[in-house]
Amino acid sequence: MSNIKILWVDDEIDLLKPHIMFLESRNYEVQTCKSGTEALEEIENENFDIIFLDENMPGLTGLETLAEIKEKRETVPIVMITKSEEEYIMEEAIGSKIADYLIKPVNPNQILLSIKKNLDHSRLVSEKTTSNYQQEFRKIAMEMSQVNSYEEWAELYQKLVYWEIQLEEIEDSGMFEILESQKQEANNQFFKFISKNYQSWFEKNAEPPVMSHTLFKKKVLPELEKDKPTLMIVVDNLRYDQWKSLEPIINPYYKKEKESAYYSILPTATQYARNSIFSGLMPSDMEKLFPKYWKNDTEEGGKNLYEAEFLREQLKRLGSDLKFEYHKITSLKGGKKLVDNFKTQKSNDLTVVVYNFVDMLSHSKTEMEVIKELASNDKSYRSLTQSWFKNSPLLEIIQKAQQSGFKLIITTDHGTINVKNPSKVIGDKNTSLNLRYKTGKSLTYENKEVLAIEDPKSVHLPTINMSSSYIFAKEDLFFAYPNNYNHYVSYYRNTYQHGGISLEEVVIPFVVLNPK
Repeated sequence: MSNIKILWVDDEIDLLKPHIMFLESRNYEVQTCKSGTEALEEIENENFDIIFLDENMPGLTGLETLAEIKEKRETVPIVMITKSEEEYIMEEAIGSKIADYLIKPVNPNQILLSIKKNLDHSRLVSEKTTSNYQQEFRKIAMEMSQVNSYEEWAELYQKLVYWEIQLEEIEDSGMFEILESQKQEANNQFFKFISKNYQSWFEKNAEPPVMSHTLFKKKVLPELEKDKPTLMIVVDNLRYDQWKSLEPIINPYYKKEKESAYYSILPTATQYARNSIFSGLMPSDMEKLFPKYWKNDTEEGGKNLYEAEFLREQLKRLGSDLKFEYHKITSLKGGKKLVDNFKTQKSNDLTVVVYNFVDMLSHSKTEMEVIKELASNDKSYRSLTQSWFKNSPLLEIIQKAQQSGFKLIITTDHGTINVKNPSKVIGDKNTSLNLRYKTGKSLTYENKEVLAIEDPKSVHLPTINMSSSYIFAKEDLFFAYPNNYNHYVSYYRNTYQHGGISLEEVVIPFVVLNPK
């Protein structure tokens, strides 16, 4: 026997007897009444799972009854049924958060479909999603064993992100665990791919993916037009799955024209990757050509203080006379200030906004127990990012840009990964501090757990001294020193870090949108 109780409100309820018998034959319990007043009395005495409500009744109208019911039973789904196709009635009903809208005459199957859509939706979606992923699992596993190009890896990662977001909404945690293990295996294979191919991407006549230092020339510049304003937002540390969680919030204002992935350079760290985007150069070239703008890991002072200057120099090299302004937002106050003054940006061909919130969030997770609780896994990390974005000045900036007709580009410099497993490393006092990569001399480490670059020049990285090398952690590892090892591991385990080699850090979004 079904436990679902239905209230059907219609002044001609006697004519609907066949519909009611149809539902009762499927074990639904149906209670009826002939007016809005009766309906309000019924909901005082009983809890119903769903209410079917006629719009055109004597006394209290359907819309008036709807408003009264919502005050008393806000969460119960209400299906409005009407003879009228007048637009204002539809708008009133939809504005009152009805669950469905049916136009008479309705047949029993329409009623049944509405019940299933509203009451069985989660179960039906869960079952279908699980079934679809079970079929896709085999295809992904087969693709993973054969993937051998950067294009294929980007496609595979986007597919994994799609299924991760689909599966997080369903009730079957077992399927989500299977996906997690598939992601882990993908990262294992991706590390091997990068270890084998990364250095060759810098050789003469190579055909590498679009990377940090070529992003502006190959992807951004072709989108820019003189006297047509473009807003380029670089959200620091934004992963591909986080972008997908923000996309629905942006949809009311912008239509997506292009979405692609590009590859962050190594290390996948702000100092290297973001400077590389704005300069159009690899780190060793920045150090050589602009020594006053570049600082190595062990040097004191901010490492990303000259991005506007780097961009100005890159535009000169590219022969572009586009007018641009650069803004770095590191606080709520800074974001609000740009919102208030955004109209002044319309005279620019390009407005660049670097937004540091996601970076601050991922780092603060290691410092604040509250954030650790709120962002304990990838699902909650996405949710926290989404919640922040809905109430942030960044969304207000995007809304202002849409109102002023700006094209919108959204991208990032690198992603981040939840680190779970420590890997011991030993270095001298001048070794860099990052948990996912190290640079210095005389580094001792577990060889199977890192990509070691003994000759940094081969990948255009600067060296602190003649014998410096780089090591990059794979998958979800993080480097820990033997001294005070247990405390160090406990402190940093299950935090979000970047700098190493994982799909989450390396394969990152580039999106072009036009105002609606």
